[in-house]
Amino acid sequence: MAITASCAVRTVLASVTLEVADLGVARRFYDVFGVGAYIRLRASGADSAGFRGFTLALTVSGPATVDGFVAAAVGAGATVLKPAVKSLWGYGGVVRAPDGTVWKVATSAKKDTGPATGEIDEFVLLLGVQDVKATKQFYVDRGLVVAKNFGGKYAEFASGQSSPVKLALYKHRALAKDLGVPADGTGSHRIVLGGAVEAFTDPDGFVWECVAPSSPAQS
Repeated sequence: MAITASCAVRTVLASVTLEVADLGVARRFYDVFGVGAYIRLRASGADSAGFRGFTLALTVSGPATVDGFVAAAVGAGATVLKPAVKSLWGYGGVVRAPDGTVWKVATSAKKDTGPATGEIDEFVLLLGVQDVKATKQFYVDRGLVVAKNFGGKYAEFASGQSSPVKLALYKHRALAKDLGVPADGTGSHRIVLGGAVEAFTDPDGFVWECVAPSSPAQS
């Protein structure tokens, strides 16, 4: 199979494109939220209702930084799904952007050791899937390398130096519960993953397109 110049030489998550109804509103929101450099945006009128089956998660250094991102999101028009609170694993909260994308911001630290930094330590796309083992194997067959694996509950893939996004899989209903939203949803996922050798759709309906691994830029 011939690989065109625009495609990755192997499947790797190189970009995340959110499909939004209003590009202007979405660009303003993500610039204020502070994640504009990590995503691409594309206009779309595709029908979508309920849970879209994924979340984008930011891991940061401490509670003050979590609060900073959540406050920025709310100030730009996001809706709080789960207020930022302490838990057994750390501190975090969940918001829904004006375009409908659900974002989680969290830290493993329960106390601040310094002021808010506004920096993102890790950016993760977490897909809610029906069968973690089967979908994990689907991606392994396409060249992704498993970095962490917890049976049929969770799987995480290694990300290359050229990719700012880490890809992980979680049970669909468990992910919805964690985010504080009903698990049901219909229509488009409103997200396109870039970095495939050739375009494909995974077992849960998430679409991949052929792009070269590079730092994302809004379109």
